[in-house]
Amino acid sequence: MGRPLMGVVVRMPQLAAGGNEAAIQTWLIDVGDQVTVGQAIVEIETEKAVVEYEAEADGTIAGVLVAAGETATVGSPIAVLAAPGESAEEALRSVEATATAAAAVAQDAAPTPTAEVTTATAAAASTPAAAPGGAGSRLFASPLVRRLARERGIDLSAVVGSGPNGRVVRRDLDAVLTAALGGSARAAVPPAPASASAHVDAVPDQYTDIPHTGMRRAIARRLGESTATVPHFYLVADCRVDELLAVRARINDAADVSVSVNDLVVKAVAAALQDVPEANAIWTDDAIRRFTGVDLAIAVAVPGGLLTPVVQGVERMPLGELSRAIRDLAERARAGRLRQHELEGGSFSVSNLGMYGTREFSAIINPPQAGIFAVGAATRRPVVDADGELAVATVMTVTLSADHRVLDGALAAQLLAAFVRRIENPVSVLV
Repeated sequence: MGRPLMGVVVRMPQLAAGGNEAAIQTWLIDVGDQVTVGQAIVEIETEKAVVEYEAEADGTIAGVLVAAGETATVGSPIAVLAAPGESAEEALRSVEATATAAAAVAQDAAPTPTAEVTTATAAAASTPAAAPGGAGSRLFASPLVRRLARERGIDLSAVVGSGPNGRVVRRDLDAVLTAALGGSARAAVPPAPASASAHVDAVPDQYTDIPHTGMRRAIARRLGESTATVPHFYLVADCRVDELLAVRARINDAADVSVSVNDLVVKAVAAALQDVPEANAIWTDDAIRRFTGVDLAIAVAVPGGLLTPVVQGVERMPLGELSRAIRDLAERARAGRLRQHELEGGSFSVSNLGMYGTREFSAIINPPQAGIFAVGAATRRPVVDADGELAVATVMTVTLSADHRVLDGALAAQLLAAFVRRIENPVSVLV
């Protein structure tokens, strides 16, 4: 007798380090579609990027359990895949039976449908769900929604679901909170801890709470870990950039691509890392990992936060190609269309706040990278020439934040000096 067919549960993958939940942005397939291993089936939005997730088995989509726009915890079911030769109904029944049996073994009790299986059956079945709160009705909601409801003090039985087949989804909870904050349903929202807000509750019109986004939480977590675990130290240098600005003007007059000062800065950083290859490295638990190529992360301000997409092989790229690559990554970062692999890697970052008029600043290292160049505005300042005469020049201040586990003071100083040489002799970065 052949092995019985069994539906395959597609689970929410862990696509970002430390992330415990993600949102379905777009399903690329429909129920009934046949898929093959390696075929992209869904776009998943993590804290920082949109990632295409690929099928890990051949089969037919038997049911979608998490609708577009909904959030699910890592490891929870998002779809059911029927094996070749298996019907959608058989796949759903086999998945439910397997989950029920597993729950029974784990609880040492008679089999009863778990919340996970109930969700799967409700989302994939063709019959509508019973109305919430009715006698003998089952309430269809994902484990994430149930947890959020508990945390927010919301009675799920009183919530009308807007998801597939009447499921309660996260936006339904948000709607309840919005209504609650506006009037009589205020009691549905649990009171804030006295230590956090007792002194402001008496005058609520004087403040507004902006809920944390996934990106904001990721920034807080990663940079908090960086300042707590990475030994930072800082070096500062002033660069005379009159020649750089002149070269940029000539390039833009002669070429069909518009090159920015930041493009030239990135190219100079790559050249400096080639001049001081010992600095082109990161810290790992077992070794200092030194790279042969130069991959650089470029800080991009986006609505509600900051992303650092990585340009790979900067040392090999002509300036025009580099400019187009940076512009493309920045545009897709602001549109929320970066892929996860475009946010990974690199040994150094470049953060430029000069366009905002910031003269000088220090930046926090983005682990596991070993440093970040913080670039200020180019401004006209008094300088002393080599012959001791006072003059006026265009000067740009750059601060190097370095990871002392990878870069000692002398090595970091060599790297910063190499950058200054390159930026003050811009033709050297073009050849």
